[in-house]
Amino acid sequence: MKYILTTRHCVLLALAFVVAGQAAEKRAIEKGPAQKSRRTTPAAADKNPVSFPPRIPGGRTMVTDASSEFLKPSKTIKPDVLIAKTPPTIDFMFFPAQDYPGKPWSNWGDSLVVNGKYYATIGDHLALGSKGDLNNSGNAFVFEYDPATKRMRQLVEVRKVLNQPVGHYTPGKIHGRLDMGSDGWLYFSTHRGSASATKDEFHYRGDWIIRHHPGTGASEVVAVGPVPKHCIPCSVLDPQRLIFYGGTAAGETDDESAIRFFAYDVKNRKLLYSGPDGPARCMIFVRSTGKIYYTPGNKEMLGTLLCYDPAKGGPPVPTRTRIGLRAATEETPQGYVYTVSKGSKESPATLWSFNTRTEEAVNLGDPAVGKQEYITTMDADPTGRYVYYMPGAHGHSEDDGTPVVQYDVKTKRRKVIAFLSPYYKEKYGCTLTGTFSAALDAKGETLYVSWNVVRGEKNWDSVALTAIHIPPSERQL
Repeated sequence: MKYILTTRHCVLLALAFVVAGQAAEKRAIEKGPAQKSRRTTPAAADKNPVSFPPRIPGGRTMVTDASSEFLKPSKTIKPDVLIAKTPPTIDFMFFPAQDYPGKPWSNWGDSLVVNGKYYATIGDHLALGSKGDLNNSGNAFVFEYDPATKRMRQLVEVRKVLNQPVGHYTPGKIHGRLDMGSDGWLYFSTHRGSASATKDEFHYRGDWIIRHHPGTGASEVVAVGPVPKHCIPCSVLDPQRLIFYGGTAAGETDDESAIRFFAYDVKNRKLLYSGPDGPARCMIFVRSTGKIYYTPGNKEMLGTLLCYDPAKGGPPVPTRTRIGLRAATEETPQGYVYTVSKGSKESPATLWSFNTRTEEAVNLGDPAVGKQEYITTMDADPTGRYVYYMPGAHGHSEDDGTPVVQYDVKTKRRKVIAFLSPYYKEKYGCTLTGTFSAALDAKGETLYVSWNVVRGEKNWDSVALTAIHIPPSERQL
């Protein structure tokens, strides 16, 4: 009897191993061969991994909301901050192409509205191919959003434009601005996903300037490594003169002294200037004069402005002006540019106005409406009266309720026109946690914001768009 029982147990155990093996094989087929590398991404590290592509509950591609919940402030909001009286109507959707985990999917470069359409960039933050797995190499995208149809159109897939061999460095970030020239082409630069990828062994020569024509659908490389073996995390285009300005980062190092400034003629494919002491993250472009201003190195809290005049050329010249410069608006009709410093524990972030005629800078005070103060994108409305921004760029904007701020340059008052948290988390499972990318339409009526989105427990994993339609009563002159 003992012998028969043991045999029965063995048979049952063998069957259990077969069933377990079949289940494991089925899971492996469903996951696919690339899942091993993807497990290292922040989203996959959460206890409840999120799915790709990201979807709005109910299978909808876009939702539109207008709620009094948008006007409920966080407990962290400062007592002198105004709250809008009328909530905006907001369209919400995820960017396409996010059909595998990034490391993570993010927006890093500023966007624009032109000809009534919103143009923005996202990237997967990767950098290298691995054993033929293209999902493990870097990739970035340019999109066009048409508010008339409420549809998103993919314009550029950087990996296809560059067509690099497997194992070669391929950038997974567009960190500079997206700008359109007077020639009808969109211009942008690429940036590393990781400093460890920008090495000779991965055939790194430097990053790229790329352009795309939305009308014809053509995409092409303008320049490879305008500063050899340097990435390009900072850029702005002079649309009339067709000069592309960049601030670089040395390939495989974070050496602040290696940051360079360059001016590149994209029409004639010619480097006009390249020199040391470049800008780390932001430049002021003055459309009326064509001049470029920036603070050298990582002096985003307070630094001396340097000026590059394309009419004169040569090295940038120091001015007598000191200013904080982590983000800047375009020039207003009154001849002002508004900037914000990065801020630190020792020196809080500060708003500034810069007179483009006199080069005078004036400290306007505190931009923060709560605890978060890191701001990386600012937009002035076409009247020059209002400036819009979102504190908490690199995450945790939800700690203040993810506020969308309107600054009145006439009254010097800050007003929150919408709190997007916890509304989107409670209704759609999405926490909008920060942005580097926003743009205002030509009438000052709609603010487009690309958000880094948390769907799991800790880290952001995807990028979504909000089109915030500002009520007329909240933008009266």
